Amino acid sequence: MLSRFFGAHRRPFSSLTEQEILALAISSEEDDARIYRSYADGLREDFPHSAAVFDQMAEEEDGHRAALIAVHQDRFGDRIPLIRREHVRGYYERKPDWLVRPLGLDRVRAQAELMEEQAHRFYIEAAKRTEDAGTRKLLGDLAAAEKSHESLAHRLSERHLGIEERAEEDSTAHKQFVLTYVQPGLAGLMDGSVSTLAPIFAAAFATGDTWQTFLVGLAASIGAGISMGFTEVASDDGVISGRGSPIKRGITTGLMTALGGLGHALPYLIPHFWTATAIAFVVVFIELWAIAWIQNRYMETPWSRATFQVVLGGALVFAAGMLIGNA
Repeated sequence: MLSRFFGAHRRPFSSLTEQEILALAISSEEDDARIYRSYADGLREDFPHSAAVFDQMAEEEDGHRAALIAVHQDRFGDRIPLIRREHVRGYYERKPDWLVRPLGLDRVRAQAELMEEQAHRFYIEAAKRTEDAGTRKLLGDLAAAEKSHESLAHRLSERHLGIEERAEEDSTAHKQFVLTYVQPGLAGLMDGSVSTLAPIFAAAFATGDTWQTFLVGLAASIGAGISMGFTEVASDDGVISGRGSPIKRGITTGLMTALGGLGHALPYLIPHFWTATAIAFVVVFIELWAIAWIQNRYMETPWSRATFQVVLGGALVFAAGMLIGNA
């Protein structure tokens, strides 16, 4: 069991024969073509121009595979040994496309660049381990194709993604980011910052005890975070609304709700009541202006309206907490 865990069942790359290196290259090109086609399918609905890029990248990998098979047939015959990247110790791995879904535009572009860099290093090392001139030339050419600054990804991007197309897809990606992360996070931050003002400051002015106030704030923040997170997950599966994964939205909402409440609860870890309260006032001020800035920056809410909504709402809740605490 331990030997399997530490990879003892894998072959070291240095032990592979020239035939096995070619077989490994063939299977790797097959896998990469399959991954690029999966990326294209996943992007096609929202990012059709980038999907076309990955379709042609898959075709290029098919061409590499065909060239490798031709060399193998010429040197070793038609029987290709079954050897894949998971059989070789230290060889780079590829994540199945279903593990990186939902497919974000920046994410798959970065993954494609990483795949090219890894393939380049493989072909460089593979070329060092072959003595046949034709095979060595092919491997070197494939290394250059993967690494070239005029690589297929860049050339195809220029062909399919002009200024307008890239701007369109970047706009779609930005909208998805706002719907999946910014909007739920903002809702959580607003709820955590504003709704916990009353219980925290009511506890502070009612007891004058910083530790008890902190415990109230901690409980209110964590409780609100859990509640808001589960509510977000249950409210919308994201299929029709296009708001993305409910799990991601729920986690974002829950964390930001808890953070919003903890911001003005943590100062009450300071034993001196008025020092803690003064710092909490400053934190509340920063939180409210941060919410207004996010609304203006990502939700395109005018500064005047965002400020009025957040500051007025926070002031009313804060006043309610002080009145109740001093009753």
